[in-house]
Formats: sequence, structure tokens, C-alpha cells
Amino acid sequence: MIRKLLALVLIFNLISCAELQEVVNNLPQQGGGVLSNVDIASGLRQALDLGIDKQVSKLTQEDGFYKNELVKILLPEELQKVDKGLRDIGLGNLADEGLKVLNRAAEDAVKEATPIFIAAVKDITFDDAKNILLGSDKAATEYLTNKTQTALYNSFKPVIYDSFSKVGADQIWENLINKYNAIPFTSNVNPNLTDYVTGEALKGVYTMIAVEEKEIRNKVSSRTTDLLRKVFALQD
Repeated sequence: MIRKLLALVLIFNLISCAELQEVVNNLPQQGGGVLSNVDIASGLRQALDLGIDKQVSKLTQEDGFYKNELVKILLPEELQKVDKGLRDIGLGNLADEGLKVLNRAAEDAVKEATPIFIAAVKDITFDDAKNILLGSDKAATEYLTNKTQTALYNSFKPVIYDSFSKVGADQIWENLINKYNAIPFTSNVNPNLTDYVTGEALKGVYTMIAVEEKEIRNKVSSRTTDLLRKVFALQD
């Protein structure tokens, strides 16, 4: 196995980019046989589908953002002083409620992500798959980001806007900010939270997909199908 790996490194260092596809096409697998272009592309689709199903779906559940420290949405920098100011005068519960509604809006919005991701995954070509497979630990996540970011933003933003209204976030934040503005010697603030939370929700989605991609790339036990095991053996 070590010999194979050393040979692979040598090959990749010596061949041109034009020859790389030929190497990948004909690289033998354990147990014999050769993976086809279709196999490699299908394996990458499986990996992305797994990340979407296993990780993104978690974000749609109650507290999917709020109790996940990797993606929890905090106040924008210009409002950090609001949070601190309220806690300093004993209004920590109100500050917590303000954070919670931001995260609830993101949890609602991510429910719109799955069909957009599915469409992007279906469009993966062999060239895409080859570049992802031989790329960085986040190559698949970066592919999805490039393919889906605009569509997700446009999909998330109206949902977050509506969610703020549905859960009373507009009233909560009006109350929260008014109380902060009433604290002596503070400057009034009034940010656009819809746009901010939309951006943070996008970051959260791609963060969780990257988590699953890293697991599949680095842990054989996370490759839950025969095809995943064969395809990702190419980058081991």
C-alpha cells in the first residue's frame, strides 16, 4: 500500500494536468477493477448528498443553529455593545431572546436549501468530480458554494424576513434596541438584521457541509457505501 502511495505521489509530480484525467481514469482499486468516470462522479454525488442529508438537515431543527457552537448566530459586531449593555443591567434574558429569534429565522430558511443543493449535485461532471477528489479538504464544499450561493441567498432572505415577523423578532428587537438606546451615554443603533442573518445562515450551511466532507475524506469509517470507499481511496 505504501508503495502505491509513493508511486502515486511521484506520478502526480511528474505528469502534466492534461495527463491527470488519464491517470485517474485508469488507477486500479483494491480488489481489482478500474473506476470509470461515471463511478467517480457518482461517488462524489453520494458524498455531497450524505453531507446535505446528515448535516444540513440538522440545521433545520429547533436549536439547529442556536445550540450548535459551530454555526450559532451571534449579534453583528456593531450590536455586540447592545448585548453587553443589556446583560450589564440585568437584562440577560432579553438579550438571549434576541439571539434566539435570529437563529430561529436561520433554521426556518435552511429548509429551502435542500432542492437547490440537489440540483447542484446532479450537475456534477467528471471534471468537477476529479477536481474535487484531488483538491483540498473543502473542495466539495467550495464547489457547492460557487454553484449555490446566489440561489440560496435569494431563497433565504425572504424566508428570514417572514420568519422575523412570524416569531415576533421585529417586536423583540424593537424592544431590545429601545431598552439599549435608553441606557445613558449610549449611541442609538438600528441595523438591518435580515441581511446579516441571511449571510450568517449561508455560512452555517457551508460550515456543516465542510464538517461532513472532512469526515469522509479523513475517516474510512465515514464512507458508508462501497462506492464511497472505492472513490475516496483514490485520494488517500
